[in-house]
Amino acid sequence: MNARAFPLTHRKAGPAIRGTFNGCATPHRAPTAPDLPISLNHCEPTMYGFKTTLAPSSFDDALARTVAALKVEGFGVLSEIDVQHAMKEKLGVDMLPHRILGACNPTLAHQALQAEPDIGLLLPCNVVVRAESADRVVVGFLDPQVMVGLVSKPGMKAVADAAEQRLRRVCDSLGGSAVQAV
Repeated sequence: MNARAFPLTHRKAGPAIRGTFNGCATPHRAPTAPDLPISLNHCEPTMYGFKTTLAPSSFDDALARTVAALKVEGFGVLSEIDVQHAMKEKLGVDMLPHRILGACNPTLAHQALQAEPDIGLLLPCNVVVRAESADRVVVGFLDPQVMVGLVSKPGMKAVADAAEQRLRRVCDSLGGSAVQAV
């Protein structure tokens, strides 16, 4: 049987465990189910990663759902860049809500840093939440395979594979659409 045929609902999340990374509390899931690949019905490939479109959805709801889904997969949000605010403040430009989240899974980050200390230049994983309209939001994920392509160190491929699997589960769990914006 193809592992991709298992729906997300067949995975069990373990109890929340509190930990710290870089001084920040980061809840993560205790591993209780194998990390099976899942169907990517809700995710669409992009040049640098993959994305899903949530419609109808408000920006605030999409942002909250994304952060919650990241936590389920062991990622904490270490940074949040409010692009809309920055463009208004620096350039006087009005734009729809747009955030860049710096998502970090402490276990995977530690493994990556052990394999290649300078990998910090490519961390954390970027996740973009951006409104296309009042009720349509795109959530995009940088594919860790893009980053690992820049590094040829033993051990990095396995870390990138694990990060990609988790981020794809986050994308799929949002339940959006892989349909292009009209």
